[in-house]
Amino acid sequence: MRSFFQIALLVFFSWSSTWAQTPASHLPFTYGEELLFDVSYGWVDLAEARLQISKKPFVENSQVHFKIDAYGQTKGAASLFGRVNDNWGTHLNTQSLLPQLSYRYIEEGRYRRNEKIYFDQVQKKATLELYDRENKQLKEVKVFSLPSSVQDLVSGFYFLRTLDFDKLRKGQEILITGFFDKEIYNLKLIFEGIETLETSLGTKETYLFSPQIPKNSLFRGEYPVKVWITKDAHKIPVKIKANLFIGSLNIDIATAKGLKKQLTKAD
Repeated sequence: MRSFFQIALLVFFSWSSTWAQTPASHLPFTYGEELLFDVSYGWVDLAEARLQISKKPFVENSQVHFKIDAYGQTKGAASLFGRVNDNWGTHLNTQSLLPQLSYRYIEEGRYRRNEKIYFDQVQKKATLELYDRENKQLKEVKVFSLPSSVQDLVSGFYFLRTLDFDKLRKGQEILITGFFDKEIYNLKLIFEGIETLETSLGTKETYLFSPQIPKNSLFRGEYPVKVWITKDAHKIPVKIKANLFIGSLNIDIATAKGLKKQLTKAD
């Protein structure tokens, strides 16, 4: 269970595009947005995941941030195989769209991890603070050098939503750099074209992407993961499917609340 959920988060959030694009002047999301997803393995409901932006701005060092949290929890009988209760989060600068703080509080069976990462995007450094099981005492501090301005696991996905996908051509590659678990990851994202998808939000035209996943013992094939993002001004992720050596992992949108009002493609 822990491996499946971590993979889902890595694919879902750890995207920092080096593609020559700039963020749109009007963001597709706003304070109070909440996206709820169902996570399943084959026909078995495993968990639910929730992406939530705070209802009010979060001010740090006189700069305004979105406080964004990603929650994941097992549900039903899946908890018998290992209970998961995770919180991954970021403080995303509303102007630069870069993270100032990243954190994760992990409860997966008996495993615990509580950490914070402070980003200095100017000096290109990341300072990791690791805390004890009770998240009270600081155990370790480590500083990492960064190759450039980076996103974290959560902020990278929100930055991706600000890009203009309409200029992509089928087969075009997007190079991706992500900072995760003390390492820099360089991935490749292939644009597969436009696909119409039936979702809980209705019939949606979507952009379809295939991330290149590093070889491991869980996935089947070079491009085992598909990601569908709505072809509208909100750019909502409505589905992720990962083909595993045995079965498949699916993340499907359940509800979308607090979406930005009066938003059009021309905004």
